[in-house]
Amino acid sequence: MSEIIKIDSIDAYNKMRGITTLHPLITVIDLFTSGQMPTQTFNFGFYAIYLKELICGEIKYGRNTYDFQEGTLVFTAPGQIMSVQPSLDSPVPKGWAVLFHPDLVKGTALGKHLHDFTFFSYEVHEALHLSDKEKQLIVDCIHKIQYEMEQSIDKHSKTLIVSNIELLLNYCTRFYDRQFITRDNQHRDILDRFEQLLNGYYNSDKPQHIGLPTVAYCAENLNLSANYFGDLIKKETGISPQEYIQTNIINRAKVFILNKEQSISEIAYQLGFKYPQHFSRLFKLKVGLSPNDYRNNN
Repeated sequence: MSEIIKIDSIDAYNKMRGITTLHPLITVIDLFTSGQMPTQTFNFGFYAIYLKELICGEIKYGRNTYDFQEGTLVFTAPGQIMSVQPSLDSPVPKGWAVLFHPDLVKGTALGKHLHDFTFFSYEVHEALHLSDKEKQLIVDCIHKIQYEMEQSIDKHSKTLIVSNIELLLNYCTRFYDRQFITRDNQHRDILDRFEQLLNGYYNSDKPQHIGLPTVAYCAENLNLSANYFGDLIKKETGISPQEYIQTNIINRAKVFILNKEQSISEIAYQLGFKYPQHFSRLFKLKVGLSPNDYRNNN
């Protein structure tokens, strides 16, 4: 495994790309005029938003290698590992990058709900694909951030920069919602695979050896990041993956309870619960009756 280069400051990143630092906590980079990223594996200590307007080499992020298509946005959060693998026959890259340190938004309204923008933890193959109009809106936001960085810093600078970052992220949330809708057939296929995954899980001995199926387990087996998987399932079904799994478990439990061949404790262990009382508590929460009352009433 190649050495991981840790870069925690905006200034260090700018120097690597031959960019003048205008602000210690944020930078906006024109990818066409900046220096190329070296072929290396990095751990960045800041948030990054990359808009690529031409196919321009590869980025390996997490488990996946991704060839950027024209007009795509990719987001990374502090501490994530990213490997740059330039392609020899790629054209000069075109696009923008916005990188900002967590300290920039600390104590601001954006800083308090930055975790709501879950796409910072998506995998690169879950990138946001923009229409021409959407891309223009994003570029306009980037230009406004760049304009404020080029002015003399005053008491309004931070507020205006952070406000424009938040505006950019809010647009991205809207565009991801649009992408979830336009890719409905693909996402329905993921929902079907999710259901098949749960069926396969309970047709094996995994519940007894591993326990209850988790969201992380399902996302990994569907080759999705946990956040993207969660957002996708919520938009398709109206409930979270955890609620979906619990509903699946309760439906299975009802069949076992009505068969009357097993005790409630045996059913709990068969479903993957470590403690029968945890099963009884969840069942009553979802059904309104305890497992024994449900059996007796039916």
